[in-house]
Amino acid sequence: MRPIFVLLAGIASLMISMGIGRFAYTPLLPFMQNDVHFSHSTAGYLASFNYIGYLLGALMPGFFSWNKGAAKRLKIYLVINIITTIWMGVTTNVSIWLILRLVSGFSSGIVFVLSSSIVLESLKTAKRQHWSGIFYGGVGLGIFLCGLVIPVFNRTLGWKGSWICLGIISALISIVSFLWTKDNELNKQLVRPEKPASNHKGQKEPIFKWLLFSYGCEGIGYIITGTFIVAIVQGIPQLKDYASLSWAFVGLAAIPSCLIWTLMAKKYGHISTLYVAYTVQIIGVILPVFTQSAIGVFLGAFLFGGTFMGITTLIVSKGQSLSLPNTNKSIGYLTAAFGAGQIIGPVVAGVLTSHSNNYNGALIFSSAILGLGLIFLLIGDLN
Repeated sequence: MRPIFVLLAGIASLMISMGIGRFAYTPLLPFMQNDVHFSHSTAGYLASFNYIGYLLGALMPGFFSWNKGAAKRLKIYLVINIITTIWMGVTTNVSIWLILRLVSGFSSGIVFVLSSSIVLESLKTAKRQHWSGIFYGGVGLGIFLCGLVIPVFNRTLGWKGSWICLGIISALISIVSFLWTKDNELNKQLVRPEKPASNHKGQKEPIFKWLLFSYGCEGIGYIITGTFIVAIVQGIPQLKDYASLSWAFVGLAAIPSCLIWTLMAKKYGHISTLYVAYTVQIIGVILPVFTQSAIGVFLGAFLFGGTFMGITTLIVSKGQSLSLPNTNKSIGYLTAAFGAGQIIGPVVAGVLTSHSNNYNGALIFSSAILGLGLIFLLIGDLN
């Protein structure tokens, strides 16, 4: 199959499982809280349950060596992801929500790893690795779509109808994934181990270790803004009516970000580019602490959106190229470190916010952890 079709199928899969199934919770959270009246801590636990599922799901393909039949499994978990999205709008029971977010995260993790493996290997075989930035832009496209349609759906159908409509949209988008995600010659590439050059082995292992640490910090640091940014903006009286717009800014910046960061990495190297990406993200995360003006808050959202998927693209691509011969395992380990960080972030943010009744402490904590991730990168680079 031509790589362009595999690429489009992968974009569709990420839009559904990540942009919608995983991140629609962020713009819908304030509306759910206003109606059901649950605490910031509960909001944090709901997010963390999703990321626990994501962590477990990310480990599955590598743990069970899901190389053969990857496309079939991807489609099964894509369907599960869509069902959990629809079901979120059918109930107001927090216990059921916790289960749904857990299952949704589990399916998202599996779809992310399998689609990344399929698409990246296909692009590598076709010598189109630079297209990987376009692939990961699928997450931003899904986020941008949510930022545009959720305010409309919420006004007419409420937050329940928004979840259901997003599930229906996901089902329609999934047609692309089902048509063009197939087991063919690509899977032979997935099964065939690539023997790493022995003279580089000593260099690869410590770099990969520090990438894992850094990516774990990214998981903790980015997810606080990624979970609460709309709620943060809604808490600013003069910007309350434009809260959902902040999520559209995140998605708009995320769409081209992966391609831009990939092109920069091609010219300056992955690690040097990651230094810049982390620094820009820290600025975007901390801006709302120092200014609550529309320009400052939306600029922060834009800088955040322009970096969080770019960092994922750079680290996953770098990790895939220098570590394990099994693509599923290398991506799975990185995604697991990222997922572990995401479990911690919302819980800490929820507790800090419940005690202070504002998000400043959570954002400062987030920025500090991202700074630690930057230090880990530097250590790995110097080894």
